[in-house]
Amino acid sequence: MKKERDEVCASVAEAIGNTPLVDLQRITKELDGRILLKLEYLNPGASKKDRAALCIIEAAEKSGTLCPGQTVIELTSGNMGTGLALVCAVRGYPFIAVMSKGNSPERAGMMRALGAEVVLVDQGPGACAGKVSGDDLKRVDEETTRLANERGAFRADQFRHLGNRAAHYEHTAPEIWRQSGGRVTAFCDFVGSGGSFAGCTGYFKEQDPDIACFVVEPEGAAALAGTMVTKVDHPIQGGGYAMSNLDQLHGVVADGYLTVTSEDAVDMTQRLAREEGIFAGFSTGANLSAALSLLKGPLPGATIAIIACDSGMKYLSTDPWSSGR
Repeated sequence: MKKERDEVCASVAEAIGNTPLVDLQRITKELDGRILLKLEYLNPGASKKDRAALCIIEAAEKSGTLCPGQTVIELTSGNMGTGLALVCAVRGYPFIAVMSKGNSPERAGMMRALGAEVVLVDQGPGACAGKVSGDDLKRVDEETTRLANERGAFRADQFRHLGNRAAHYEHTAPEIWRQSGGRVTAFCDFVGSGGSFAGCTGYFKEQDPDIACFVVEPEGAAALAGTMVTKVDHPIQGGGYAMSNLDQLHGVVADGYLTVTSEDAVDMTQRLAREEGIFAGFSTGANLSAALSLLKGPLPGATIAIIACDSGMKYLSTDPWSSGR
C-alpha cells in the first residue's frame, strides 16, 4: 500500500500563511467590480502579523542577531505581540510585549496565555481607552527601548525590520495573485507599520505596473497623505498613528491615498459580519470602506484585493460590540 504524504505541521509556525481569499459577492452584488478579501485573521495568532513575526525571527536567527534563549521584545497594539508570542513559544525564546493601555484587553490576555510578559504603558494626558494616538505609541516605544537595554533583549522592530515587509512580498501577495488567477487590478491597505502595504505593493507592481495601490488612513489622521492631523482619537487600533515617516514605506510609491471615517470603518466591519459571515476587526472595515469607494468612484469594474487584518474576537469589549449596536 502506498504511504500517504505526511501533512502534519512540526509546529504552529508552519500553519502560518496560505489563508483563504474570499469574493465579497453579497456586499458588491449591486456594484460593477469585485472585492477579494484575504482572511489573515485565520492565521494561528488571528492576524496578518503572524507572517511578519515569523519572518523577523527567522531572519534574526539566520543572521545571528538573535541568540538561543535570548529574550525577544517588541512594542505592539496586540497583533504583532501575539504573533511573536506564539513563534517565540515554539522556538524557545522568552518574549516581552509592550503595549498601550489604550488597546483592547483581549489582546493582552491572549499574549499572556501564550506565555508572554505583557507590560502596559499609561496613555498620555486626555487620552481615551480604546483609542491609541501617536503620543501613546511614542510612550510605548520609549518603554520598549528602555526594557530592551535593561534586559539585553533582541528587539523585533516591526517598524524598521525589513522582515516585516518581506513577509508580505514573499508570501501574502503571491498567495493573493495565485488565488485570484492574476486578476487583481487594485489593492488598498490600512497602514500601521506599513509592512503589508509595502510588501504587497512591491509584488503587485512587479506583476503589472498598472495595478493601482492605495494607502488607507483614518479621516483626520492622514499624515502619509500630507494633510494636517486634526483627529488622533480614532478607534481603528493598529494603525493611523499620524506618523508621516515610516521606514517600511521607503522606496514605495502609492497611487493614491484614501481616508475612512471611524463610523464607516465600524459600519463596514458590522456588514462583513452580518452579510458575509466574516468577523474581523475595524481595520478590515476600513479596508472594505476604501475599496467600496473605489468601485463607486474612480475604479468601476476593478478587482480590488484587501486584507482582513485581524479577528473581531479581539474587540469584543469595545464599543460597538460591547453595546450590541
